[in-house]
Amino acid sequence: MTIRVLIVDDQHLVRAGLRMLCQTDDDLEVVGEAATGTDAVRLAEQLSPDVILMDLRMPGMDGIRATAAILAVRPATRVLALTTFDDDDHLYPALAAGACGFLVKDASPTDLLQGIHRAAAGDHPFSPDVLRRVVDSALAGRTAPSATEYVPPQGLTTREAEVLALVAEGLANADIATRLHLGITTVKTHITNLMAKTGTTNRVQLAVLGVRER
Repeated sequence: MTIRVLIVDDQHLVRAGLRMLCQTDDDLEVVGEAATGTDAVRLAEQLSPDVILMDLRMPGMDGIRATAAILAVRPATRVLALTTFDDDDHLYPALAAGACGFLVKDASPTDLLQGIHRAAAGDHPFSPDVLRRVVDSALAGRTAPSATEYVPPQGLTTREAEVLALVAEGLANADIATRLHLGITTVKTHITNLMAKTGTTNRVQLAVLGVRER
């Protein structure tokens, strides 16, 4: 199945590099590019992409507002935020707007391509260092909502507790599956159950809770 990708970044060279990278993967089709949040919203409606690579810092409508506007109309679209190493201020707002994950712009080509595939498959790809920074920020009370709003994990199975600990370490589903010798589908089921039991709605919230418990 071909994954339709929309690239959103205000820098032409960044868009060109991402397009060239996607073209190395036969399962990805770049259906469009946008240099502004306004254009991203318009093209998302016109082109129906499966995954949007979204820059967060753009003049005019930034990536956060564009993400919220797109998902209000097309909730099934997966928005994967691209961030720089020092752009912590935009991370939690982008998550609150509906971004499914965060990757740093200087991630390896392999990590970027895998992130697109994981996003399309319903996973939540995070560069480990980005996830740790978001979790640390939430624990320090600099972002909201914090893990104190969620139910402390009780009645977890031994396996669920193991999965929660690995989520807190920033591991992706595939890495958790390898570490625990499980199938990826089984890991996804455990994470879904964990979110239901703890009242969390995304991976960052679950990771915050896991760090608190640890």
